[in-house]
Amino acid sequence: MTHSLWTIILAAGQGSRLAASTGGTRKQFLHHEGHPLYWRSVLTMSAVPELAGVVLVFPPRELEQRSAELESLKNISDPGVRILTTGGGDRRQDSVRLGLAALPRDCTRVLVHDSARPFFSPALVQALLAGLTDDVCGVIPAIPVTDTIKQVENDLVLATLPRETMRAVQTPQLFPAALLRRVHEQALNNDWTVTDDASMIERAGYGVRIVPGETANLKITTPEDLRVLATPAPLPVPCTGFGYDVHAYGGNRPMVLGGMPIAGAPFVKAHSDGDVLLHALCDAILGCLGLGDIGEHFPDSDDRFENISSGILLSEVMDKARALGLCITHVDLTVIAQIPRLAPHKEAIRGNVARLLELCDQQVNVKATTEEHLGFTGRKEGIKAVAVVTATRKQA
Repeated sequence: MTHSLWTIILAAGQGSRLAASTGGTRKQFLHHEGHPLYWRSVLTMSAVPELAGVVLVFPPRELEQRSAELESLKNISDPGVRILTTGGGDRRQDSVRLGLAALPRDCTRVLVHDSARPFFSPALVQALLAGLTDDVCGVIPAIPVTDTIKQVENDLVLATLPRETMRAVQTPQLFPAALLRRVHEQALNNDWTVTDDASMIERAGYGVRIVPGETANLKITTPEDLRVLATPAPLPVPCTGFGYDVHAYGGNRPMVLGGMPIAGAPFVKAHSDGDVLLHALCDAILGCLGLGDIGEHFPDSDDRFENISSGILLSEVMDKARALGLCITHVDLTVIAQIPRLAPHKEAIRGNVARLLELCDQQVNVKATTEEHLGFTGRKEGIKAVAVVTATRKQA
């Protein structure tokens, strides 16, 4: 089954707390870097490879005006995904429900995002996508609460809440589209009032997972928040990494490619487990980061890496990538060998590499070829692999 991902971006709010400071302009329509604030969320979402389209929810009375504005923005910088518009409702949850009604019926996953949070990253969306598994019905970003939290009534403290169990929740939030539609209908029929979609899912009895949010993912709410708009947040920078690795045959390591054992293949010579494909992939990721090569980080002179799984090495490289704000968007891998025949193994390798990188299968491509009996691979003396990684990285 194809999993079609869309996002609903809410831009129908009144922004009453900011009205006096903006001359009556709603915050989502304030200009930032020459464009309305909601447009930044559209551009960030469009950098997510899995995204099929966007539904923008505007104030009903401004729908025609904003749709025309949107066409002008698309002519200047086309995000490359479908964009639909619809009018919102009186409450946030009404606007979400109307946005859900505008989604194509083949949409299976939906991100709900407040346009007042324009500074999230594509990496945050990838973390949400990785967190939506069969055992949960929603994934939301949240950050730890640093202040002491008091429960009060009539200006009197009733209790001090344990902040170590508290989280400040953000958007975007990710849900299965069919479930979110059902729960919104349930909320409408039962007259529920909620502040976000996750609380609606929770109230209906479903599980919601937390993933780490981003401190930069601020919500523009009060006049003090407007100062954030005066300091442009840098957009992620695209980058590309290239990796190459070779291993000779005739060693004592059973062949492993992309973390998958290849039965009946020649043994390889290696200090680690000899996974030529993951070694090339590690080098490509390190190339995106400007951090040298795999030999500098895991030298074959170090006994700690004797026969180590290359999946562990890749995990450590990915830890560095996440810490430096790298968001991998696509991986293209090629194995070059006369033997073994790899066609039966390509899909398993692809799926495992996607799992190791926390990507969708569609973001990983695996190819296998020979060199027509030329060179050392043609003489069946060894195997080599190349990897190309495309990604975005936060600016320093």
